[in-house]
Amino acid sequence: MAKPYKIPDFRKMYPEASEEVIAVLRTSERKMQYQEYDLKRARNIVDPKTGEKMTIPSREDSYERLQEMAVQFPEENRSVEDQILKKIECEQLHKFLLELSKEEQWLIQELYFEERTEREVASVLGLSQKAINKRRQKILEKLRKLF
Repeated sequence: MAKPYKIPDFRKMYPEASEEVIAVLRTSERKMQYQEYDLKRARNIVDPKTGEKMTIPSREDSYERLQEMAVQFPEENRSVEDQILKKIECEQLHKFLLELSKEEQWLIQELYFEERTEREVASVLGLSQKAINKRRQKILEKLRKLF
């Protein structure tokens, strides 16, 4: 599509195509123009009664343009109580993790904090993935009992 709002002459481009194919090409070209230009363009209109000029913003906007306009996005509002409870839970979990053996701590560190797969850890230890999975399950069950 070379220019917006100019639909190419598909009859010249595809002389052997049937009218149905040409109609589909025109329709799809117009839909693409709508997506690429119409949604992204602000429109200026004039109220015929008052003569007041208004700008209707585009339905789609870029993140960069919104940043230039200093638009603030709402944050996930968590209550103070929720934040405190989450912090307490994290502290408790950290305390319980310290009660695990060094091998168990290493396994949890690799799987959850280093985001390694069970297969990767299994290859390091020379074990099967299933064995690592069983160890992980036992450790998680142990933490559940402590927590």
